[in-house]
Amino acid sequence: MTITSTSACMVVGTGPAGLATALALAAVGAEVTLAGPPAPAAGAGDTRTAALFSGSIALLRSLGVWEGLEEASGPIRAIRVVDDTGWLLRAPEVLFQASEIGERTFGWNVPNAALTAALWEGVRRSERIAVVETARVAGLETGAGGVSASTAEGGTIAARLVAAADGRQSVCRAAAGIGTTAWEYDQAAIAARFEHGREHGDVSTELHRASGPLTTVPLPGLASGLVWVERPAIARQLAALDDDGFRVALETRLQGLLGRVGEVGPRRLFPLSGLSAEAFARSRVALVGEAGHVIPPIGAQGLNLGLRDAAALADCVAAAMAKAEDIGGPETMRRYHEWRKGDVESRILAVDLMNRTLLSTLLPVSLLRGFGLHVIRAFGPLKRELIRRGLEPAGPRPRLMEGAAPRDREVVKS
Repeated sequence: MTITSTSACMVVGTGPAGLATALALAAVGAEVTLAGPPAPAAGAGDTRTAALFSGSIALLRSLGVWEGLEEASGPIRAIRVVDDTGWLLRAPEVLFQASEIGERTFGWNVPNAALTAALWEGVRRSERIAVVETARVAGLETGAGGVSASTAEGGTIAARLVAAADGRQSVCRAAAGIGTTAWEYDQAAIAARFEHGREHGDVSTELHRASGPLTTVPLPGLASGLVWVERPAIARQLAALDDDGFRVALETRLQGLLGRVGEVGPRRLFPLSGLSAEAFARSRVALVGEAGHVIPPIGAQGLNLGLRDAAALADCVAAAMAKAEDIGGPETMRRYHEWRKGDVESRILAVDLMNRTLLSTLLPVSLLRGFGLHVIRAFGPLKRELIRRGLEPAGPRPRLMEGAAPRDREVVKS
């Protein structure tokens, strides 16, 4: 059966960023059509966790989906950076504590599957979101007055604004004529969760190694999330080990940090790459999440960026609604692009630089990185400022990330 839907806003993509965008737009009063694979397919088999900073947690609270997630998630009260490169001149260990900036936590480590389930539950509760289940949005036509999308099953969806959360191969981005710069790293990452014998103390640890970082992030009890970056051939060998073999390899690499490694959950292997869009909005299409930026799993920036996209777009739409402007018009597109450009580009630059300094075999690069960590550890004001900027960009937060209640607005219909 052909499905035809019309709304003010269309969100394409049912990953966490897309679901959060639909809820954020509905929270500021917009009528939303959410198009993508249904709930079971969206979260199936995802073994990863996401370290979400305080602004992201505030957004989830504002959207009414945090309750219930806290129980499955682990607080992050400190981040430890350890030089494990093996260089003769080691950089000092640096501990960043949330208490240094007057906070109890930096955020929470949230299982992706639980997060996706909670967001879907929020979508089901919303009276302002209509869900169109489709294998994919196959095409998009943009025009002066609106946008029309065609689904793989032959349906059509019309809207005045599209939030493209359809991933790095975004059909919506291509339809809007937005180009990208993409690159690859000679690295791959293994993501999993594991149990261990020693308490983590709510501390996330990054072992900075010559092949990339190995990061453990606390979960409830004696368990942690793992992102282990290696050269691709080594990562494939590790991923191919049986459970006992992988357990031994991880325990050896952690060097007793968390005691004996216990049960290890399903492992997921993925290559590291990067992508940045030349514009974050154009022709009634606003890019959200990996449609606009792909970043290596270093420094926990990826999904936090996507959730800031969602909250910022909701603010831009709310501002257009308040002024009776076209929510997909050039002014709304300009506001959104300018708001996201600095945040995204600065995070990509910082993560790329950090990663490449680890991969470099040049002694001056290693010395410079070590000197930088010495300076950070020695100067409290600099350290505190880096903590704040690592969590979020300077400037005002989007309203839904302030912890404020969603605005009570009339529904914007097409």
